[in-house]
Amino acid sequence: MTIRQATIARTTNETSINVSLRLAPGDISVSTGIGFLDHLLTALATHARLSLELIAKGDLHIDDHHTAEDCAIVLGKALDAALVDRRGIARFGYAYAPLDESLARAVVDLSGRAAAVVSLDLRRPTLGTLACENITHVVQTLAANARAAIHLDVLRGENDHHKAEAAFKALALALRQAISIDGDEIPSTKGVLAS
Repeated sequence: MTIRQATIARTTNETSINVSLRLAPGDISVSTGIGFLDHLLTALATHARLSLELIAKGDLHIDDHHTAEDCAIVLGKALDAALVDRRGIARFGYAYAPLDESLARAVVDLSGRAAAVVSLDLRRPTLGTLACENITHVVQTLAANARAAIHLDVLRGENDHHKAEAAFKALALALRQAISIDGDEIPSTKGVLAS
């Protein structure tokens, strides 16, 4: 089987992001300058069973938006590239993940068509130095650049840290299913996934 991996770099006037991704278990190192984003992306890679190195330098003196968004752009592009033509993947994945009192659900379709419906019910303005609105934006941006449909909901919870982390763990578990190898065909009645 082909090694499913990609290395993507992106530099703008706002950020410089480097991602190396392999769709198999391995080392994980995430450094964005935003502690809670590091926490979420590390949880995503850990529970999706990915090998990930993500290094970001951004204009955090402005705020967290550009760095969070650009990390999701580059990670999404790396996932898309590592999937190649998506031959043999399971394509669909779904999972529930609890974290104490919080419960999240994720459903993923690696169809090649981007869509994101995200409802996290976060009430605080920030978690650490990451704006809660940017947590939703990271998932939406990841979906757009990975060319995936992602539905992600927090079904219950009181603690925003728990809700956000449960959501990323559920997304990781659904993604782990969807990227798993389940044959040698393109998983589509069309015989091709959107490109």
